[in-house]
Amino acid sequence: MIELPEAYIIQMKEQLGNDAEADAFFHSYTMPRTQGLRVNPSKVNVADDAAMNLLRGLFSLEQVPWCGTGFYYEEETRPGRHPYHAAGLYYIQEPSAMSAVELLDPQPGDIVLDLAAAPGGKSTQIAGKLGGEGLLISNEIHGVRAKALSENIERMGVRNAVVVSASPQQLAARFPRFFDKMMVDAPCSGEGMFRKDPDAVAEWSPAHVEMCAARQLDILESAIAMLKPGGRIAYSTCTFNELENERTVEQLTRRFPELTLERTERIWPHRQRGEGHFVAVLRLSADAAQEAEPAYRQGQERTEAVRRSKGKRGTRRPEEEAMEQFRRWAADSLNGERFPLPPGETVLFGEQLYWLPSADNCPFDSTWLPGLKILRPGLHLAEIRKGRVEPSHALALAIPRGDQAGAARQTINFKADDEQVLRYLKGETLPAALPYQGWVVVAVDDYPLGWGKQSDGQVKNHYPKGLRKS
Repeated sequence: MIELPEAYIIQMKEQLGNDAEADAFFHSYTMPRTQGLRVNPSKVNVADDAAMNLLRGLFSLEQVPWCGTGFYYEEETRPGRHPYHAAGLYYIQEPSAMSAVELLDPQPGDIVLDLAAAPGGKSTQIAGKLGGEGLLISNEIHGVRAKALSENIERMGVRNAVVVSASPQQLAARFPRFFDKMMVDAPCSGEGMFRKDPDAVAEWSPAHVEMCAARQLDILESAIAMLKPGGRIAYSTCTFNELENERTVEQLTRRFPELTLERTERIWPHRQRGEGHFVAVLRLSADAAQEAEPAYRQGQERTEAVRRSKGKRGTRRPEEEAMEQFRRWAADSLNGERFPLPPGETVLFGEQLYWLPSADNCPFDSTWLPGLKILRPGLHLAEIRKGRVEPSHALALAIPRGDQAGAARQTINFKADDEQVLRYLKGETLPAALPYQGWVVVAVDDYPLGWGKQSDGQVKNHYPKGLRKS
């Protein structure tokens, strides 16, 4: 059994009150931790019996009761090592953590912020709910974690998300009363992590709990400033104590009487199959005061951004030239002359070409980007190098499965158990005899994995070096 801090034991006995309840709670620490995955609805429809029966058979899946796309799996099946994981068919996520986005209930077309988003579980779940419509801004203040977030957004084939790295205060100044829905999975003392993370046990103390509660309230105050009148916010933690949960929510509603607490929900490891989670959903009054104009608009930054974006009279902007090159490449390498993109605009970061998403009734566009640390300004399309187009890994993973609209002109497809799949994921060259020289999508059971380039009967591997299996 995990050796729990004495102060934690006292805290939980006082909080649970009932000896039998406390005994059952502490007994849960002797049990194996729960394992879960969430199916990516942009890749797999849970109503598709054939696809789901295949996944159930592979990983012994059982439904998570509070998430329609969530499933428990048996640890020994190792879905994270299967090629389907690299293809973005699912996201490995602790089952309790799936509850927060379900309660927030994002809808297609919503403008959503995930304020503390790394490593990406809740962001990718939100993206699945949006179904490619609306806008998701995923934020992570810590650089290394923000990179992991960006990679997971990419792997799941999300097209309408922007990944940024900023403090809550910076975002609040830029996006007052901006978002329809917000997810605040605040940094916490991690009591729900004890079964899988010994470091969380070592770091725990009553003082740490108090520090986390104070920090959470600061984060939430910035978050409320970004919520539209009538908008909803889900605050969640993976901890059990009331100070970081109910008491924090009480303080928040006292400071902001225009907030209404709609619902709270706890998942306990001795009552449900999960490590534990707390969620509170709050709504801002429809007649809440509108905040001031975004701070950056009060200066010259927006004006300068617009001025720089304009080319000389009679010439096209660099991003327009780059997009024209991409479309010519797409006409040759993808089915049809245009790759199907959501509403948006072209953004060029150096040689990197992105498609920045837009949404109905939302002013967000490329003029909002200067001054923000941007890791992923939408869907990464390609690198444009001296007139040469090299498609991005994100583009391959955003291509629909098989012969649907927008699929690649040439695909080399393998069964999941074919040794060529592992060779590809290791970065090796593959044999091929396809009709055309040039770019090829490498797929597993018709799900794109990445790019290759055929030349003289071989496919040169373009799977990203940082993702290759050893």
